[in-house]
Amino acid sequence: MARTPADQFQTTVTKPADFDQFWEGVLAQASVIPLDPMVELDPLRSTDEVEVYSVHYTSLDHVRIFGWYCLPRERSAPLPAIIQVPGYLMDPRIPKAVAKRGYAAFSACPRGKVGSRSQFNPGYPNLLTHNIMDRNTYSYRGFYVDVWRIVDFLMGRDEVDSKRIGVDGHSQGGGLSVLTAAMRPEIAAASSGAPYLCGFMDSIELTHTYPYQEITDYLRVHPEHADAVEETLAYFDCINFADKITCPIIVSVGLQDNVCPPETGYALFNRIVSQDKRLYAYDGHGHDANQHVHAGVINSFFEKHLKGDGTAA
Repeated sequence: MARTPADQFQTTVTKPADFDQFWEGVLAQASVIPLDPMVELDPLRSTDEVEVYSVHYTSLDHVRIFGWYCLPRERSAPLPAIIQVPGYLMDPRIPKAVAKRGYAAFSACPRGKVGSRSQFNPGYPNLLTHNIMDRNTYSYRGFYVDVWRIVDFLMGRDEVDSKRIGVDGHSQGGGLSVLTAAMRPEIAAASSGAPYLCGFMDSIELTHTYPYQEITDYLRVHPEHADAVEETLAYFDCINFADKITCPIIVSVGLQDNVCPPETGYALFNRIVSQDKRLYAYDGHGHDANQHVHAGVINSFFEKHLKGDGTAA
């Protein structure tokens, strides 16, 4: 049977009736936990152009989270800021290149990533299905909040302009960008590349590669849990967050992506309510979503929306 064109795909994702109530409760739990940030200069990793800092802060369930924070040495405060969020398997990079372009740059290391494993480390594969039967203990509940709390850290920095904070990521990072833009209204602009965490149950039918294959593997062993798994994942699906996004946002997909199906990227994009949104669909490209070329689009997008001196993306 011929596959439906990606831009015509109809997602099966539906939002639970108590979706907003659930996440309001999670955020309320996080809000009473002191951030308690610790920032330490790393002279070895710093350069003549960029100061590199290691950061630790407290997130949901009192888990200590690590991150890299970079600042241009030549700066006049306040700076625009960009949060970089990681892919599923990648270890977060030190964002020196972003800082060199004149931003305060924070590279997120949510729980389970290098630097944030001492209290939570389900391993890879396993993050996607860890405690998947219970939305209140599912791995991504804390993982999402770990990223959202970076906004709190940046809002408390004298060198950061709190009205000019952006978020950027690819794959899982693309999903996390969407989630952060949805749940943190302080985000002024967002870029989402080949977004993961979109249409979980659609994706296990559309592709048979990891990480989504983790869900298929789990259900092969526990077929009786299918309904409960689908119920949990509905609370964590980016598509159900999309109607909260009002800031400018760009989304890219590779039309031959067999990791994060382009159909789910279109489904996500169609649910975004922002009046300033654009989707870049790259034919002939897989999960890379033409990053070699699209990186320039992203740079121009943030120059425009965070600095006000770039060309339209």
